[in-house]
Amino acid sequence: MVISEADTSDRPLPAALVPSREQAEGYVAMVCFKHGPPRLQGAELEWTVHDRRDPSRTLAVRRLAAALGHHAPPTLDPSSPHLPLSCGSVVTVEPGGQVEISTLPAVSLSELLHNAHEDAAELRQLLDHVGLVPGEAGLDPHRAATRILHTPRYDAMHERLARVGPYGPQMMSSTAGIQVCVDADVVDAGRWQALHTLGPALVALFANSHHDAGGDTGWASARMRATLGTSPPTSSPPARCADPAAQYARQALDAALVCVRADAAWGAPAGLTFADWIAGGGRSADPVGRPPTYDDLDYHLTTLFPPVRPHGYFEVRYLDAQPADEWVAPVALLSSLVADPTNLDAALAACAPVEGSWREAARLGTSAPLLARAAAQVADAGCRAVEGAGLDRVLTRRITDLVQQRLHRGTAGGAHDRRVTAVAAR
Repeated sequence: MVISEADTSDRPLPAALVPSREQAEGYVAMVCFKHGPPRLQGAELEWTVHDRRDPSRTLAVRRLAAALGHHAPPTLDPSSPHLPLSCGSVVTVEPGGQVEISTLPAVSLSELLHNAHEDAAELRQLLDHVGLVPGEAGLDPHRAATRILHTPRYDAMHERLARVGPYGPQMMSSTAGIQVCVDADVVDAGRWQALHTLGPALVALFANSHHDAGGDTGWASARMRATLGTSPPTSSPPARCADPAAQYARQALDAALVCVRADAAWGAPAGLTFADWIAGGGRSADPVGRPPTYDDLDYHLTTLFPPVRPHGYFEVRYLDAQPADEWVAPVALLSSLVADPTNLDAALAACAPVEGSWREAARLGTSAPLLARAAAQVADAGCRAVEGAGLDRVLTRRITDLVQQRLHRGTAGGAHDRRVTAVAAR
């Protein structure tokens, strides 16, 4: 996960009380949209985990903890030292047993891909030692959503999201994604809008969650369907606006509390927003029983699940997990594009006709003609950007070949923009 190096000396102390909604919104805008110059990048790679012989077999906590050993997070094994992998990635485990690695910030794409590749290979070996294998899709096609981790956070989250519908619990326990992390840019947050404009085309291009335990879902990316339906509007893409930092801050304050940390259960009063908590904090009728602190506000921000989450850097959350080591294609494509203004502009122009078509992209992928055209043009611009990213020639060819394969798989008859073939042949 990328950690911004922006100055934080003017941030309030974590235990300080949040005095007003106005100051809370200013704080959220400041910490979530710190700005440049952009320099660092990172990735978070997530997989469902399965028994090698019987992928539908329920995953046991003890078996997964044994596999991860001293890399296991405390949520899985409270006695674990939680050591990073060889190249620095930290291992975490999601409620359904999905395993995730979060890389250290990298100053170049080459460094990022090397570290992620080495740590992903190490994780695969750890799982292999106990007969486990990582899944190859963005949604578990073998098991229904089953939560194996029970922590105060996950218990409260499950209860809150289940009130909304089935997608939140499915997102928690059955989905796996790729998160590309890039530093925020200059104050106008142009990267923020660019990452959203690219979203539908990239969702369609890398859709890889067609099946669940019940069979064909009818969606190219059923994982994205679950993500969008987790807790709208906070899990919905934002509307284009002139001040995205202020917009996100308002939305965060109007979001219902998912949980409130406490000594026992962390459940939050139904429907209570963070703004409500500020307004009622400390009063005798306050349903929480105490006023909120800035630490509470920081934690509240971690319970929001938008397609792109701002942390001071931007965490792109809309990409499905890919088979084996094919994660390298979406990570390299997106990281290269945002660092290459010329090719980014070409990709954004191609996406204009499908901007906002998130559900259509999740449902139809590149079988929709407009999305197919946009995806092919984004792939072409992205491959050109990869060529200029200073990667090893063999790796560059591997990435462009994978992008071609994605276009062939996703489009009826294998038709796609032939310019990508030309890029790959250079």
